[in-house]
Amino acid sequence: MTITASVTFSCSQTEKTSSRKRAKKSGIKSHFTCQQFETRFNQNEKLKVHTRVHSGEKPRTCQHCGRHLSKKESLKRHMRVHTGEKPYTCLQCGRCFSFKGNLKVHMRIHTGECPFICQQCGNRFSLKGSLKKHMRVHTGEKPYTCSQCGKTFAQNESLNRHIRIHTGEKPYTCSQCGKTFAQNVTLSRHMRIHNGEKPYTCLQCGRSFTQIGNLKVHINVHTGDKPFTCQQCGRSFCHKGNLNSHMTVHSGESLFTCQQCGTSFTQKGSFNRHIVIHTREKHFTCLQCGRSFDRHENFKAHMRLHSGEKSYMCTQCGKSFKQKGPFKYHMRIHSVETSYTSPQHFTKTCS
Repeated sequence: MTITASVTFSCSQTEKTSSRKRAKKSGIKSHFTCQQFETRFNQNEKLKVHTRVHSGEKPRTCQHCGRHLSKKESLKRHMRVHTGEKPYTCLQCGRCFSFKGNLKVHMRIHTGECPFICQQCGNRFSLKGSLKKHMRVHTGEKPYTCSQCGKTFAQNESLNRHIRIHTGEKPYTCSQCGKTFAQNVTLSRHMRIHNGEKPYTCLQCGRSFTQIGNLKVHINVHTGDKPFTCQQCGRSFCHKGNLNSHMTVHSGESLFTCQQCGTSFTQKGSFNRHIVIHTREKHFTCLQCGRSFDRHENFKAHMRLHSGEKSYMCTQCGKSFKQKGPFKYHMRIHSVETSYTSPQHFTKTCS
């Protein structure tokens, strides 16, 4: 008769159900069980590593940055941050990654896989973090707060851009004129001044603009809408900036003063045009012929010579012009015709 013995060792988190030595003799496979999750291991060392999940113990330390990790394998993976090793390669584009998980996420670019779905609107995302950020659109959550003014944001990137208002940081620089910007999107819009790109087109007259805001203001020319009204004299404007400039007429305030000659201006545009007299800087260069201009208005007018665009159209006879000067001169023809055909004018001349 064969007798099989079993020895049990107990601790707060683990339970050893048979000794390794007796198990070998009796043919019984040893099991090491985690008491918290009842996870079973065939080696005591594996159980010890597992218990660090519960205890928080991290005996492995990175010699480069001092970070503590619980497993030897985790330390080995972490070291790639310092060594730059990237053993995982995308077979489609050749891009390399330090971690297998990053390669797996990258592959979704090629496969188009978007496994994370918003249950409220159905939008799909390739990253779980992207879905988490998107959910704030529905919940209204704004976990990022500016420490200086208290304004809150849904995205950390939005907070970082906002902080530059307080710090004055402008990390994005125009390679052509040296002007700096706080946001990359603002630099992209600015570059259209140099390259002449005008992606926004008026459907009524065909005139194009570098910025969508300028197109919206231009639409008021066709609609006649002037939503900004001066409370002192009742005069209306199609653009808020024009109203702000107009208000200096009533206040008499000169906001902009030239440091070189002392001349003061109520409008920033007039001040900027004046400064050029002293500096003679020509920031606006035509990429087609190389001619440079000190004023954006002159540069825009010059670009029409190359494009053939006729931005100024007479509403009475439909004739179009490239330059504002010839257009204004042409309008006098109609103003003269109107004055001579007006009954009121005819009465005056007869008397």
